[in-house]
Amino acid sequence: MILRYTVLYVEDVPATLAFFNRAFGVETAFLHQSHDYGELATGETKLAFSSRSLMTSLGKNPNPPRADAPTFEIAFETDDVTAAFQRAKDAGAAVVQEVRDEAWGQTTAYVADPNGYLIEICSPVTGVASPD
Repeated sequence: MILRYTVLYVEDVPATLAFFNRAFGVETAFLHQSHDYGELATGETKLAFSSRSLMTSLGKNPNPPRADAPTFEIAFETDDVTAAFQRAKDAGAAVVQEVRDEAWGQTTAYVADPNGYLIEICSPVTGVASPD
């Protein structure tokens, strides 16, 4: 079994895809003709978006995301956190945490997308992997 995709519920799928294209340089892999579902080209596991209206029509009731009280985060890894953070801000991302160096050797920053999802921009984690 593989993890195929993670789906985030949004009001406007095309606008969300366009934001991620601008803010993080992630290309759109697929947009359904209904505009109720789309995917980003993020490697083997896709980051996908479904409209809230589609989910409601399927009997679901998705809660809106809150960057100030997240239940999860999306993380984009880069070698230049400062440049990526600036690009995200220029694209309209809301600043949650400025760029900072963490005690464990990683550089991180946090933004929120226009839907309210929390997004970490981070450098690779350095150090020795645990034997477990």
